[in-house]
Amino acid sequence: MTTETLHERRPALLVLDLINEISHPEGRYNDVCLDQIESRGVLGHARRAVDRARAAGIPVVYVIVGFSPGLADWPETSPLFTEAADGDRLILGTWGTEVHESLKPLADEPVVAKRRVNPFLGTHLELILRARGVNTLLLTGVTTDLVILSTAREAHDRDFLVEVLEDATATSDPELHQAALTLLRRTAEVTTVDAALGQPQTTGLAAATDTADPAETEGNV
Repeated sequence: MTTETLHERRPALLVLDLINEISHPEGRYNDVCLDQIESRGVLGHARRAVDRARAAGIPVVYVIVGFSPGLADWPETSPLFTEAADGDRLILGTWGTEVHESLKPLADEPVVAKRRVNPFLGTHLELILRARGVNTLLLTGVTTDLVILSTAREAHDRDFLVEVLEDATATSDPELHQAALTLLRRTAEVTTVDAALGQPQTTGLAAATDTADPAETEGNV
């Protein structure tokens, strides 16, 4: 896909749930899919997507998952989030819910905090996207069968075009990942970072954009 086509389609890159608690070796949810994140090179692929999006002027929006101190917004009936109340995991404002250090947002890049799997539920995500004139979502993050699948379906029903950057996603095992991709193809295009955002030599982006140091500031929405 060319840069010209990307701008006609007015995309935004979403970086979903790549927080320390899930994607860092010291995270307390690292048993979810850290081995697949590492073996698939997800953080590196996601970083390449972020660098290329920034260089092309494509908005980058981060989504993190977490709960308020005291867990007033924690879903106690959820089998998925049961362990969040054990030792105050996934508490907003702590190291665990910060974006992984290799993907740190720039000061002007939104960070949307969600309390459920669906990033549109109870957040300003759609408002942020519409305000930027976005009509196409490029999805990266974890896990493929939960937040990626949920985001793709919800975005589809809100009349966004959706592209899943498959090499920048992962879940607990390869078979589940492939099963999720099969479902995703019903409402989204499954593609790769290079196909969706081009290669530096073909888009005119400097190779340095794939290795630039991220800023250290972050703000929650």
